[in-house]
Amino acid sequence: MLGFLTARQAGLDDPLRLRRAESTRRVLSLTLNPDRDVDRVHGNGVNAIDIDAVEGRYMLSGGADGVIVIYDLENFSGKPQYTCKAVCTVGRSSRHVHKFSVETVQWYPYDTGMFVSSSFDKTMKVWDTETLKPAEVFEFEDNVYSHHLSPIARKHSLIAVGTKNPKIQLCDLKSGSRIHVLQGHRAEVLAVRWSPRYEHILATASADSKVKVWDVRRASGSVLTLDQHNGDKSKASSEAVNTAHNGRVNGLCFTGDGLHLLTTGTDDRMRLWNSATGENTLVNYGKVCNESRKRLQFTVSRGCSPEFVFVPCGSSVAVYALHTGELVTMLRGHYNNVDCCEFHTDYQELYSGGKDCNILAWVPILRTADVEEESNSAPTRAVGQASVNPAFQDAWSSDED
Repeated sequence: MLGFLTARQAGLDDPLRLRRAESTRRVLSLTLNPDRDVDRVHGNGVNAIDIDAVEGRYMLSGGADGVIVIYDLENFSGKPQYTCKAVCTVGRSSRHVHKFSVETVQWYPYDTGMFVSSSFDKTMKVWDTETLKPAEVFEFEDNVYSHHLSPIARKHSLIAVGTKNPKIQLCDLKSGSRIHVLQGHRAEVLAVRWSPRYEHILATASADSKVKVWDVRRASGSVLTLDQHNGDKSKASSEAVNTAHNGRVNGLCFTGDGLHLLTTGTDDRMRLWNSATGENTLVNYGKVCNESRKRLQFTVSRGCSPEFVFVPCGSSVAVYALHTGELVTMLRGHYNNVDCCEFHTDYQELYSGGKDCNILAWVPILRTADVEEESNSAPTRAVGQASVNPAFQDAWSSDED
């Protein structure tokens, strides 16, 4: 670390290199924090979580009980041990609560005054955070599996919605109506995701084993259909032409720069694609256990070198190196299957929710030198919840030296 600081002070090194190195160290030292609890409010599994991109302070969660909770992640107690309190709840006593399982929750990307939820009760609701009442309700004919607002859009305010119907719905926040339908899938659409690089590019994943990429400005069909065999028909059976997986595709996630797209399927595989060409990069992540019949929420780190993927794997969260596919560590702490995880880019922390009704906080371990600078009363972090691949620890140590 001293080498990084000296080189930066002398102007010999890019200032971003120190930031990337420290971000990488923090991700490699993630562990379950005994000093950080999250209020347990849900009476059933936690299906989805989201951290606001404006302040990085508030977290949303949606559960199989239909309940939506807003948590404050900031610690104002002045003590190292604290609980992330539930500041607002849309509970079963509210007449506006979803009747069935909440599948997706998302903050409005530019303001914490609004968030969106979708549910198996065939509705998607746009909420006013102040009143905890829906400002708009979109009703559908089928269960809603997933929705997503673009994190960068300036020229449109569309919400993409995936339902049991193979048609993808595009809903306009400004007009409060469904304005367009994208047709091409042959089974329920389990996941939808806007590109963080191009505001008109949308990726969709379906139970028909296919992943399609759309330009919503075009009236015709999709611009890409991802093929796991990269067009080599000799490797594909007649039924498996232009399929991304050999089972239901239930997870989508763009990398932070939007240059790559990750997909997960019930064939226990995760694949990394070039989002511009649709090429399968053939990164081998090994077996990635996936028993979910619905959307699986996984996430990618930001600001690290290399970047890492956090994906639910049974009752654990598996951490992989993005471009090599190497398993870095397994984060164990849940008592039942994990359904969702979200990376906090400001602090390199991870939050995960599962069928055990818990939301767990995974926080970087402070090194000995850092601990000595803290108050003597501060308890040390617990170690042993995760074992990091020695190759990555050695790489960090050599960089630091």
